[in-house]
Amino acid sequence: MSAAAPVIPAPSSVEGEPVSPAVEEERLTGPTRRCFVTGEIRPKAELLRFVVDPQGRIAVDVAGTLPGRGLWLTARRDIVAEAVSKRLFARAAKAQVVVEAGLEDRIEALLVRRCMELIGLARRAGLAMVGFVKVKAVLAENKIAALIAATDGAADGRRKLAAMAPGSALVSCLSAFELGEAFGREHAVHAALKLGRLSELFLVEARRLQGFRADVKVDVSDR
Repeated sequence: MSAAAPVIPAPSSVEGEPVSPAVEEERLTGPTRRCFVTGEIRPKAELLRFVVDPQGRIAVDVAGTLPGRGLWLTARRDIVAEAVSKRLFARAAKAQVVVEAGLEDRIEALLVRRCMELIGLARRAGLAMVGFVKVKAVLAENKIAALIAATDGAADGRRKLAAMAPGSALVSCLSAFELGEAFGREHAVHAALKLGRLSELFLVEARRLQGFRADVKVDVSDR
């Protein structure tokens, strides 16, 4: 693999179409919505939005910006699977709709991509660092919002870094290959994001991904 950093697009509602920071802010701080499967009212950041496209297909609107009336689901694989198996999208949309196969896996892939995109944006802004030594060096600044550990990395290194940064989120949501791609290298095991809006957005997406990947952990409770 080339050592050159990949071009990672900004978060978008449609591939290749950037979403402004103001829109991202509204998506996270806007009003609550009701999950049409569980009936629970939750903040938008804990839900996934779907719309019916012009062809009558259910489209996943991960960025929360596509036109149309939103259909909201709790960000969990089992909830989406229930909506599909019981044909609840049609009832929520009050229309006949087409739900393409593999919806849960597509959502997972989109959330992984967004996590990678946000890390890439933070890297270009000088707010992300990678590698155990570099991460350890910046921990002394006490400005770390999130420590990122590859899901397939050694637990020992993760514990050592976590002990040095109490109060920072410890996130394992990407494989070493995926984390490495976000930094333009073959693989990466340890990374960190400094305080800022990009790290807040990343934590939102990591938590939503937690509902679709069994090995994802977003830990802020006991550190």
